[in-house]
Amino acid sequence: MVRIGMLTPSSNTVLEPITAKLLEDAEGVSAHFSRLRVTAIALDGSSDDQFAEVPMLAAASLLADANVNLLVWNGTSGSWLGLERDAELCARIEQETGIRTTTSSQALKEAYERLGVKRLALVTPYTADVNERIANQYEGLGIQCAASLCCGIRVNEQFANVPAAKASDMIEEAIITSRPDAVAVVCTNMNAAAIAAAAERQYGIPVLDSVSVTAWQALRMTGVGTEPLADRWGRIFRVR
Repeated sequence: MVRIGMLTPSSNTVLEPITAKLLEDAEGVSAHFSRLRVTAIALDGSSDDQFAEVPMLAAASLLADANVNLLVWNGTSGSWLGLERDAELCARIEQETGIRTTTSSQALKEAYERLGVKRLALVTPYTADVNERIANQYEGLGIQCAASLCCGIRVNEQFANVPAAKASDMIEEAIITSRPDAVAVVCTNMNAAAIAAAAERQYGIPVLDSVSVTAWQALRMTGVGTEPLADRWGRIFRVR
């Protein structure tokens, strides 16, 4: 049995049920969750402090008690705070627990690399300034954000209230207006996982949902095949 431990924003109501559904197609894998307080996303000190090392280590330590095979920060804060911060976090958690660790932002980066994405359409529930910061971070990776759509929401719990139909419309607009290599829905509390595969079939390009991509990388890191998830959840699961 493979056990994946996931550090989860306290106000997130999407990633746990979606991850459970994803793993229905991955035999012998279970996900286990530990929460840390995250209530709002903004470009200020109080928001940044939510992602400090101490609460992350505390949540990781509790998951380590379950003898999990992998630890994952299932949040996208590294997308605007910087991937080097995620790398430092993973190193500290691994030092404290002895368990391999990754993050949603690192999973997205790997997906972009494996798919050869250079021109990206960004879809989020965040505010425009957060999207701009993400685009700046991606520019450092050699990725151009050809479109940047957001909902203008700051309260993390409210991200989950964005209807799947709204997310679908945003994906469509991003593709039509920018002709990207791929679309990324950057947030683990936005309902887009279930619509990604259908959007890919309609538009012919990858649609990368953060929860799905995080699960894809976690399964690969624990030696679990991902192909059985592809038809239902998207083409990223065909990437080995």
